[in-house]
Amino acid sequence: MVNQETINVQQTIQENDIKRAERWKKADKIVRFFFLAITCICSSVIIVVTIFIAFKGLLPFFKTYTENGQSGHINALFFFSGLRFNNGYDPVTGTYLYGVMYLAFNTIYLNLFAAIISIPTAVLTSLFIARTAPKVLSKGIQTGVDLLASIPSVIYGIFGVGIIIPAIKVIARSLGFSSASGVSLLSGAIILALMSLPTMISVSVTALKSVDKSLINGSLALGASKAQTDFKICLKAAKSGIFAGIILGLGRALGEATAISMVCGSPTYGITLNPFDPIMTLTSQMMLSIGEAVPN
Repeated sequence: MVNQETINVQQTIQENDIKRAERWKKADKIVRFFFLAITCICSSVIIVVTIFIAFKGLLPFFKTYTENGQSGHINALFFFSGLRFNNGYDPVTGTYLYGVMYLAFNTIYLNLFAAIISIPTAVLTSLFIARTAPKVLSKGIQTGVDLLASIPSVIYGIFGVGIIIPAIKVIARSLGFSSASGVSLLSGAIILALMSLPTMISVSVTALKSVDKSLINGSLALGASKAQTDFKICLKAAKSGIFAGIILGLGRALGEATAISMVCGSPTYGITLNPFDPIMTLTSQMMLSIGEAVPN
């Protein structure tokens, strides 16, 4: 009798386990379907947006425009190789000549200048916050960095107009260079560096603080100094996180328009190589030409 009851209990437990497993399988299928649906929706949105942007961007090359009695389309070859934004109408080819190659070059060149300033500053500052500064000072600096990240672009632009531009003007004159009242590539690079620093520092500090303590203790135990440990162990161990912070910071700098338009000037032609000359970038050109994007 006892054996039969034991068998019945075991059978009941097995049946319950089977039912529970079936319920988990059904729940797993529902969850998988749910996430698959979300993935498909998000992917579809990305694909649709990409196609829409590509269509709207390529359409002007196939569309005929008429201005002052002159009809033609945009010259695609000159568009990607021209050193002047608006060269007017070419009666020989019957095309309108707009060039953006110099804008693309200037954008990359400006961000390269900003990176030269911001990357070493961000790495050394994050190393100081995470490894050297006392806890109270570290928290204070970290709070200040977080506040800088929340400042709007136009405030950086105003700071550049009021502080950076006059300083660059004085420096240019003292070095014998001519500068358009301080409105220059160097002014823009400094502003972009200031704007990208908070993101770089915040991510880098997090990466440095997550370095395994055993690596640090092992380095110190082997006789390495604190500076050697910081630069040769901590930076190498946190390099992936630091690199991610640099990419995020430069991404913000690459897409900046408002502050750049305020401190860099707006020349409509030519590649800018002199740090004290005005410069025009892709984003600032788009912002200044936003009125042309409105139909009619």
